[in-house]
Amino acid sequence: QVQLVESGGGLVQAGGSLRLSCAASGSIFGIANMGWYRQVPGKQRELVATITSGGSTNYADSVKGRFIISRDNGKNTVYLQMNSLKPEDTAVYYCKMDSAGGWLLGWGQGTQVAVSS
Repeated sequence: QVQLVESGGGLVQAGGSLRLSCAASGSIFGIANMGWYRQVPGKQRELVATITSGGSTNYADSVKGRFIISRDNGKNTVYLQMNSLKPEDTAVYYCKMDSAGGWLLGWGQGTQVAVSS
């Protein structure tokens, strides 16, 4: 079973930046599709950004132009660069791995991001 470990969360002022990392175990990272999701208490987990094994990206409208998802297959790691952070970006951020066929392979444990106004 794949293991995903997020890091890089923390407290930042509005307008600031953070970079999240998600390190994956195993040997299939290079052919897997990766995604970042976030969740606040009482709400459903929502998609933030995804990146395919080929490098195609997709973003939620709320983060377009501010967040950038990228991957380093040599390090089995996916990143989320978050710029111009807003208080409404406050959430627990989760990393997700899917197979090329769309099967869920695993979730990370989450990392807390808090943006103060």
